[in-house]
Amino acid sequence: MRSADILAVAARDSVVAFGGPSWTVQLGRRDSTTASSSAVNTNIPSPLMDLNDLISNFAKKGFSAKEMVTLSGAHTIGQARCLLFRQRIYNETNINSEFATSLKSNCPSSGGDDNLSPLDATSSVLFDNGYFRDLVNNKGVFHSEQQLFNGGSTDSQVTTYSTNIGTFYADFANAMVKMGNLSPLTGTDGQIRTNCRKIN
Repeated sequence: MRSADILAVAARDSVVAFGGPSWTVQLGRRDSTTASSSAVNTNIPSPLMDLNDLISNFAKKGFSAKEMVTLSGAHTIGQARCLLFRQRIYNETNINSEFATSLKSNCPSSGGDDNLSPLDATSSVLFDNGYFRDLVNNKGVFHSEQQLFNGGSTDSQVTTYSTNIGTFYADFANAMVKMGNLSPLTGTDGQIRTNCRKIN
């Protein structure tokens, strides 16, 4: 999914976030004229991945482990389908028990696959560092999220972001600029849209 597609989805679904960092977005980037769910599924990390797989997945796109943690902070807004975190809340032990119980109220052991829960339990409409505070307290919704704070190499960075929002904001802005430069379409591929919600 290209940047214009993401903005269009956000506008369509009325996702409104308050606060957060800012960065300069380069103009003139070409967007694809088609969408592919299979391409998305092969390029976006699975919520079931362990830390080493996450690091490897991001490395294939040229991102460091630090940038991977930083970009994961975007989960401070958004929601998750029950289907994608059911296994975690019913089977994993590195989860806050009260938090697991609250998620189970909206995600039964069977059925309700499309029921939604916020990825950031404390401030789901604020772009802040609440996501990282949640991880420190074993309140990651996805298995892959809690892997960022689970006795591994990324624990210290999560801890830093959980207590220093300014550092998170600065790192996130830099990582987003880098992401904006990832595999740009050139020549006759894609188009510069006049309306980000639709192809020209």
